[in-house]
Amino acid sequence: MPGMSMTYAPDPEQFKAVLRKHSLKATPQRMAVHEAMLRLGHASAEEVSREIARSGNVKITTASIYNILAHMTLLGIYSHRLGIGGRMVFDITTGMHIHLYDTVTGTYRDIEDGELTGMVVARLGKRRFRGYKVDGIDISILCHPSNMKKIRK
Repeated sequence: MPGMSMTYAPDPEQFKAVLRKHSLKATPQRMAVHEAMLRLGHASAEEVSREIARSGNVKITTASIYNILAHMTLLGIYSHRLGIGGRMVFDITTGMHIHLYDTVTGTYRDIEDGELTGMVVARLGKRRFRGYKVDGIDISILCHPSNMKKIRK
């Protein structure tokens, strides 16, 4: 387990191949969502919508973006978690990893520490909890910026 490496969403060409494998077309909308996710890393459907609107290349509703993100999560291309206020946040990092969750901005950052992740999985992955079966381990470390003056600017 030490040295566990993180797994990321595919690049645009690999993404097209994954879509073909699942008999899906690489529509401009799917490609725009995926390219926005690759730029953002962690994002809600609303954030992806704003990112796509900035590029101005594709017209797509936030509901359609959410549906694409949810479908791609089911295919294992993205992972997801709940953020502030119960909003769904999608993540291009799909393998087991740990997050820093900024409670001020509601943003996530990945912690790349394969040794720590390996220790957590080794300790909790096989543990039995009466009445429950472990589906996975999702750890978020809650934090806030250490220099709040920078946030206010």
